[in-house]
Amino acid sequence: MMLLAIDIGTTNVKVGLLDERGSVIVHKDCPNRKLRHRDGYVGYDPELLWATVAQLMKEAVESAGGPCVRAVGIASMAESGLLADRVTGRPRTHLIPWFETVSVPQAERIKREVDVREQFVRTGLLPSFKQGLSKLLWLKEIFPESLKGSVWLSASAYIAYRLTGRMAEDYTLAARTFAFRIDRKQWDEPLIRHFGLRPELFPPACPAGTPVGSVLPEAARLLGLQPDTVVGLAGHDHVCASLTVPGAGSGGVYNSMGTAETMVGTFAERALEDGDYASGLSFGLHSVAGTMFWMGGHSTSGGSVEWMRELIGGGNLTYARIMELLEEPVSACGHGPTGILFFPYLSGSGAPQTNHAARAAFVGLTARHGAADMLRAVLEGNAYQMELLRERAAQVGGSPIHRMAVVGGGAKNPAWLQIKADVSNVTLTVPDLTEATLVGAALTAGVGAGVYASFGEAMRAAASAASGAWTVSPDAGRNARYRRVYEHGFKALAGVLAGYGEWLHEKGIGSM
Repeated sequence: MMLLAIDIGTTNVKVGLLDERGSVIVHKDCPNRKLRHRDGYVGYDPELLWATVAQLMKEAVESAGGPCVRAVGIASMAESGLLADRVTGRPRTHLIPWFETVSVPQAERIKREVDVREQFVRTGLLPSFKQGLSKLLWLKEIFPESLKGSVWLSASAYIAYRLTGRMAEDYTLAARTFAFRIDRKQWDEPLIRHFGLRPELFPPACPAGTPVGSVLPEAARLLGLQPDTVVGLAGHDHVCASLTVPGAGSGGVYNSMGTAETMVGTFAERALEDGDYASGLSFGLHSVAGTMFWMGGHSTSGGSVEWMRELIGGGNLTYARIMELLEEPVSACGHGPTGILFFPYLSGSGAPQTNHAARAAFVGLTARHGAADMLRAVLEGNAYQMELLRERAAQVGGSPIHRMAVVGGGAKNPAWLQIKADVSNVTLTVPDLTEATLVGAALTAGVGAGVYASFGEAMRAAASAASGAWTVSPDAGRNARYRRVYEHGFKALAGVLAGYGEWLHEKGIGSM
């Protein structure tokens, strides 16, 4: 018996076939192709997304010889969504991604019209252009007909509908709309109506792992599945991944390094307080009942590395060459701070000081600096940004963070990990998890289908399949030098860069 998992990410779509211990037996992936709509925004074609997912599912099942698949779990990027016809399920819009900024004016309107502190207690969020409510208000202005008879679905919910013919949303992704009350676990109907929308725009909400339905007969034939295969929503990709990272589901902290970078921690469910509000972090309901999570994100972490790779290599700079450049000492004393400050705000800054108008910058360049210095400075700048977030998270948790698990593509770069450890004076643990979100999605589906009696049992099963981890320890001497640069340079100037970006935005200078 197998479990099938789907991970719909910003860059790639992944499908995995896993056994009951959480071991990946088959892995398939394909780029998640972005398109520019004629109205100017970037999105994903829902039909192309479904075709991609279906093809990968079919290939995974066929390559394993057509095994019995007990359940399908679907995880996806947060805040991305589309409008679909409530009766036919036909897409009415593109899937609008979290990073699309067209809804900035609508987010500003939401800030003006709500008590931000009160809404934070209810939702765990501060208003943002990323959220579903902002995007719906934008669609209401430019394409009002699209809202009539429609339902707002996340990428996970849309694929679940294509598989089962039923519409639902799990708590972890419902909360990213800003229209869902995590304190009551229900849609905020007064807020929705205040903005001229109908509550029927949102599907029924349920805990992560709740079975949405069984695979439709026609879909089962197409994909090589059994008609009684259960389909469950695994929810927010980063929350889902925390189920597989040792310690992250029980009060620990993990750091996911990809195109975007996220830090996630868990704690017992409680009412949100003033300290949470002041932290700049976002909060939500975890997949595990009675548990909440805090989260802070940085949207252009790995993205800024790719940006620099393109600038200095014209698309021809290999990762092997990048590693060679990073091994070059920055001074006669060896590795340590470059002295260059890189502020990685290519698409604004995230937690703990969210500002969509913030701009990226290099400070401290001289004629002696070359490609290797700038590449290393990019890694340092991202590490400084995540240190801002780690400090704030430690304040929320009430205790220092001395250890942290790290997963994702960026965790394959040992030079970057050493810089992170040295900047933060934290020991990093890199578990042998190549596809944490896929494994988490499979575990969540297994809980919903009764394969596991609880999330605790599922997490223990996955832990037994893990083959170990390696650690990266900080160097005390380098930490002392990095700390001076961080405190007197990065922290001191980050606010100045944000203010400059806002001034440029107000004056209409440059492009966002």
